[in-house]
Amino acid sequence: MSSMGLPAVLIEAFSELPGAGNGAAVVRLDAPADDAWMQRLAGSLRQSETAFLLPWQDAWLLRWFTPGCEVPLCGHATLATLLALAHWGEVQPGTALQLQSRSGPLRVALPSAGSGLGQIDLPAGELLPETPPTALQGLLLQRLGHQADAFWSSALGYHVALLPADAPLATMADPGAALPDPLRPGLVLMQELVGEPETRPQVCGEPADYQLRFFAPGLGIAEDPVTGSAHALVARCWQQRLQRSRVVGWQCSDRPGGMVCEGLPSGMIRLTGSGSLLWDGTLLAGPQPWREGLGPGCAPPPADWLGWHELACAAAGPILS
Repeated sequence: MSSMGLPAVLIEAFSELPGAGNGAAVVRLDAPADDAWMQRLAGSLRQSETAFLLPWQDAWLLRWFTPGCEVPLCGHATLATLLALAHWGEVQPGTALQLQSRSGPLRVALPSAGSGLGQIDLPAGELLPETPPTALQGLLLQRLGHQADAFWSSALGYHVALLPADAPLATMADPGAALPDPLRPGLVLMQELVGEPETRPQVCGEPADYQLRFFAPGLGIAEDPVTGSAHALVARCWQQRLQRSRVVGWQCSDRPGGMVCEGLPSGMIRLTGSGSLLWDGTLLAGPQPWREGLGPGCAPPPADWLGWHELACAAAGPILS
């Protein structure tokens, strides 16, 4: 670690107003840090996710940790990372770059100067239809007076339930410990938003088409305020239902926010949203870095640094565009 400490910021992502959206800390490393230290720091910061960003040759390597574990994909912390890089002068309006992650290379971009918006491209995933679990249906009936109209699993580990439009999703109490064990790694409850456009939540000046809530007690997150990976997962479902390539999602948590979702020919989903810088500082309690080398041709590091080695091996060539 540098004797001056490590740059760190806290950004509230997917909200146009401070005090809403989903908070993510972003820490810029100057050398690979071990997993145990990153996990402890994420636990201390107590955000849904803490992003760790490492420059390597011409690439940026990115990993995400909840207070309880590392996760393979996080949308709001990716948007926060983009906005942090802009704050640090590493990306300019009108340009794009790629971040190498456990979910592959993720393109991020600042559309234009002064817009306050960022774009991130996330894997869409696939929803696999299943019969709703009896335990979930009973819980929904008890809490909402409605049951799920449809239910899916996914390779991401999240499960998704579609509720009727008149179910009182926004006011439902956190299901917490009542969730069945298979659903605890991530449960998306979603519904269509109906009514006149001006009565719906607005995102980037557009009325929201659907809303959802996301619960993940199995990841150490009782309820995630605004979840980019969940919207990327369900966006194609709403595109098909509404017969549009561009849909607007809203998350009706106690820190609400939303994003515009567009399907790309690559199969990725482009999420566009805003974020606010809450604090900017220096992390003084740094890790003991591992500096023996990364990437192809280097000996594999100890297990607690292996994640960085794998990302460095996957990163290929200059990524600024």
